Amino acid sequence: MTMQAEVIVVGGGMVGAALACALGHGGVETLLLDRRSPERQWDESLRDIRVSALTKASQAILEGVGAWRGIVQKGAAPYKDMRVWDGRSDGYLHFDCADTVFPELGHIVENRITVAALWDILDGLPTVQCITPAEIERMESIENGRRLRLTDGQSFEAPLVVAADGRESALRSMAGIGVTGWPYRQDGLVATVQTELEHQATAWQRFLEEGPLAFLPLFDGQCSIVWTLSTETARNYLALPDDEFLRLLQQASGGILGDMLKIGPRAAFPLKFQFADRYTDSHLALVGDAAHAMHPLAGQGANAGLLDAAALAEAVIDTQRSGRPLSGVQYLRHYERWRKGDNLMMMASMDLINKTYAVGNPMFAKLRSFGMNRINHTTALKDYLNRHAMGLRDDLPRLAKGQVCW
Repeated sequence: MTMQAEVIVVGGGMVGAALACALGHGGVETLLLDRRSPERQWDESLRDIRVSALTKASQAILEGVGAWRGIVQKGAAPYKDMRVWDGRSDGYLHFDCADTVFPELGHIVENRITVAALWDILDGLPTVQCITPAEIERMESIENGRRLRLTDGQSFEAPLVVAADGRESALRSMAGIGVTGWPYRQDGLVATVQTELEHQATAWQRFLEEGPLAFLPLFDGQCSIVWTLSTETARNYLALPDDEFLRLLQQASGGILGDMLKIGPRAAFPLKFQFADRYTDSHLALVGDAAHAMHPLAGQGANAGLLDAAALAEAVIDTQRSGRPLSGVQYLRHYERWRKGDNLMMMASMDLINKTYAVGNPMFAKLRSFGMNRINHTTALKDYLNRHAMGLRDDLPRLAKGQVCW
């Protein structure tokens, strides 16, 4: 027996789950498929080493679908300041929420918290059904839609299938959509650390020879670190005893948070610049990491994915309400035009910044620092960059502006 739906979303991470929530609120019959059910309960003494810096636009999306209250209850850490400095010169940037109309610049949230809060909302949406475990064996084109066959023999059909299944998207490969990009030959080493000094609700980032080191404030007073290192260095640092790793971490931090007292489990993830050659195909759309992967130095990957989800949900709901079929192509082309340019601009900016700070030439470092300091003392330019980093830019989906799209 084949199960029918209007939209099938493959991948129940924060982007896929947010999309399914928005579609469910809009009354769209949606199936959400994932290899496993997400973690909903955990040991409160242990932190998730994967976190995201959620912008004000992302907060608005999550508020719109009803998940933000649960995120705050489970643990969201507002950050009010962002301090960025060059470890090889005197370049410095300071962004302060006091220069905005908001009480904070954004929030640092463990990924598991965001996903769990979204799945809590999915439980109460009558037009959404979550199916786990679900492993896709193949995807077939059918008249006016696509069919997905699972390894356990189940099959599902819909006029639209959405790939939210990550950077190595199986659905993207099955559709024959290529990718363009390159590996950075860098890894992002992540962990949770207890520091001597309070984090002061501040996101700290120091640019070093191999890449930036970020300290992101958590709600329990600890910090999540994201340390960009060469792949070889990251591998070596993972193997170090805790005390030796903490010594190197403190040295790299420049002492900004005092002694490094305690470190949790460590992991490292390869970094890549990658974008899909197209975001859509017949009866198929890509969102999140399936469509694009960017350097994490500004923490924009998850936020870009949530904007994808909000934009696609708006396009689907508007199409359905206008009486047009979801098997059409016009709304998918609109979605691709809407999101691809914005994502490529953000990705290119992150790539340029990463390459700029990789240059070790002393004269270039002085020029780089001059630019940072000039921006720091140019109010209009700094305000523009601050608003852009907060996700408050033009042409946002309605959800990202605090308006529902259903």
